[in-house]
Amino acid sequence: MFYPRAMRFYIILILAILLAACSEENKIETDIEKLEVNFDVERFDKAILNAKTNDLLKLKEAFPFLFSKHIPDSIWVERLNDTLQRSLLEEVMDQYEDFKSTKLELQQLFQHLKYYEKTFEVPRVITLTNDVAYRDKTIVTDTIVLIALDNFLGQEHEYYQNIPRYITQNMEQPQIVVDVTEGYAEKFVYQANRNTLLDEMIYYGKLLYFKDVMIPFKSDAEKIGYSQAQLDWAEANESPIWSYFVEKELLYDTDNKLPPRFISEAPFSKFYLELDRESPGRLGQYIGWQIVRAYADKTDESVFEILQKDPEEIFRKSKFKPKK
Repeated sequence: MFYPRAMRFYIILILAILLAACSEENKIETDIEKLEVNFDVERFDKAILNAKTNDLLKLKEAFPFLFSKHIPDSIWVERLNDTLQRSLLEEVMDQYEDFKSTKLELQQLFQHLKYYEKTFEVPRVITLTNDVAYRDKTIVTDTIVLIALDNFLGQEHEYYQNIPRYITQNMEQPQIVVDVTEGYAEKFVYQANRNTLLDEMIYYGKLLYFKDVMIPFKSDAEKIGYSQAQLDWAEANESPIWSYFVEKELLYDTDNKLPPRFISEAPFSKFYLELDRESPGRLGQYIGWQIVRAYADKTDESVFEILQKDPEEIFRKSKFKPKK
């Protein structure tokens, strides 16, 4: 039994530990802010909007990877004069004439990448349009980041009327850096096994934990692509969600119908209960995130080491317990 004096001692000790941890985090973020990263945002979308036929050669020289050898120049000439294409480009320009706030967030991301991965090289950043191909909103390679701005015009935009709402809710400017970060996470993550529901949960948990480290300035809701209300629902129901997975013996189940129910983008998760339509989709990703976070709290491993870890080891050593 603790006596009042002993209790005060332990409270003070815990507070001291928490303050020391916060102080260390603040020092890291201060060091990250000092890192120099230089890049320009190259506006291919703007160049196309203002281009004339005789500008094509210069554009092809500047952006050769954006011009397929299988598409003749005549198609590009048609696109330059197509009213729908011009309307799309003008919409993008209306919303993204000033790209400063997004560039600042990308700079913060690159600073974090440079701090945690010493070999990181700042890429070329190029904005463009892709006819609202929302499955490819951003593309990340070792040297280039492509951002299709027509996929970030706001969830209520008229161009998105035929796209499901659970997808358009993330077609917003704040999600640009989140999507780019996920592109980097996918490049760094490794996981040999993705057979069970738990494997999938841990895989996506790794991607989300990577965002915790690389874009700490974004909210948890933005990182996972939930509204705040959806995140609140997930947090409030964390314990019954976990109980459902355990009691139904789903964690080590290899049924290929499970990822569409709990991992893939969807309007809601599918427990086959009355509460389904109250729930957000991808709750398996959310729980996987909490498992990886619990593991990270118990280890000194770097984020890149965690991305390489076997999912079973992460789960076992995390000693995950859901919030009550």
